[in-house]
Amino acid sequence: MAHDEPSKSAPQTKLVIRNIGLLLSGDLANPILDANTVVAVGDRIGAVGKEKDVDTSRATVTIDAKGTTLAPGLIDSHVHPVCGDWTPRQNQLGWIDSCLHGGVTTMISAGEVHTPGRPKDIVGLKAMAIFAQRAFHAFRPGGVKIYAGAPVLEHGMVEDDFKELAAAGVKILGEVGLGSVKDGKTAHQMVSWARKYGIQSTIHTGGPSIPGSSLIDKDLVLETDADVIGHVNGGHTALPDDQITTLCERSTRALEIVHNGNERAGLLALRTAMELKQLDRVILGTDSPAGSGVQPLGIVRMISLLSSLGGIPAEVAICLATGNTAKMRKLDCGLITPGREASFVLMDKAQHSAGKNLLDSIQKGDLPGIGMVIIDGAISVQRSRNTPPPTAVPEVAK
Repeated sequence: MAHDEPSKSAPQTKLVIRNIGLLLSGDLANPILDANTVVAVGDRIGAVGKEKDVDTSRATVTIDAKGTTLAPGLIDSHVHPVCGDWTPRQNQLGWIDSCLHGGVTTMISAGEVHTPGRPKDIVGLKAMAIFAQRAFHAFRPGGVKIYAGAPVLEHGMVEDDFKELAAAGVKILGEVGLGSVKDGKTAHQMVSWARKYGIQSTIHTGGPSIPGSSLIDKDLVLETDADVIGHVNGGHTALPDDQITTLCERSTRALEIVHNGNERAGLLALRTAMELKQLDRVILGTDSPAGSGVQPLGIVRMISLLSSLGGIPAEVAICLATGNTAKMRKLDCGLITPGREASFVLMDKAQHSAGKNLLDSIQKGDLPGIGMVIIDGAISVQRSRNTPPPTAVPEVAK
C-alpha cells in the first residue's frame, strides 16, 4: 500500500529533529535506538544517529525536541470511515483530525460498512469500494493517510470481481462476516481469490457488533484463514477464552487487539502470543467509529493498557502500534530507519504523572502527552488538544 510520491518539481525540504531524549524505533528486535537526531529529506527519513555523526546542514526546518521522546507515527489497524472526516455512527465531524491529535498518522479501513444505504449488489459494492479508495487517497485530514476502499464479501462474487477490484487499486477487504458471506467454505474461497490478486483480508471475530451482524467463532475464523484475525478480543463481545487461545495457537495470522473490544480478552490474547513467542503477530486498532463512540486517544490507551496490565515494556507496546502493524499491513511507515516514511510523534510523560519518565509513566497506566505530530516530513500538529499536556514540548527553531 502506498500513497503517491510528492511532485518531483516541488522544492526538496530538509527537516532536522535534534535533542531527542529517547528514540523509539518501532522495531520489536531493537525498540530503543542509541540516537538523538533524525533527518528527513522530503517525505523520507534520510538519517538517524548522533547529531555529530549526521549531516544537519541546510535544514529548511529544525525542531528542538527538548529531550522528549520520538516514535514512529501510530497506526490504527481497524477503522470504519465513510465520507470525508464525518461519521454517521455518531453523526460526528472531524473524527480523523481528532485522532491525529492522539498521534495516529495512518488508518486502515476494515470496511465502509456504516455508509447510509450501503449497496450490497456486486456492481454497487465494487463501485463503492473504488470510490472510497480514490476519495481517501486524495483526502487526508491533517495529513493522515487513510487506506480505504474495503468491500465486504457478498454472495455472488466471483474471481473476476477480485481481479477487477485489484486492477482498480483496491488492496484490502472489509471484515469478512459483515456481509452476507458467513460460511467458512465460501469465505475461504473468496479470501483466496483476494490474496491471489494482492488484496489483504480481515475477519470479524466474536459476537455481533450491530444488529444484523452475526457470531464468528474460532472454527469459521480458522477455516476462512484471513490475513488478519480482526479484533481477536471481540468487537465488542469476545469469544470464550479457550477459543481465543486456540486462534493464537492454531493460526499463523495477525492477531488484532482493539480498543472497542473486551479488555480482559485482549490481555489474554497478548499473554498467549507472548507465551508462544509470537509477539510479532500482535497489532492494534480501535474499531471505531462505533456504538461506543469515537476514541481519538484509543491507540495510546491501548499502548498504556497492554503495558501497565499486560506486563510488556512500554517501548515494546509502542512497537505493536507501529512496526508490527506496518510489517503486517505492508506499509512504508512505522519504523525509524532511513528510507522509510518520515512520520513521527513526539511525546513526553504527562505533567504530574507519577512515572519517572515517559516509559515508566506508560507502564504505570498513564497516557503520554503529545507535543508534536509530523507526517511525511511536515509538521501536522504541535501540542495535542486531546492528550494531557506533556512535561516538555518540542519547539521549532527560529
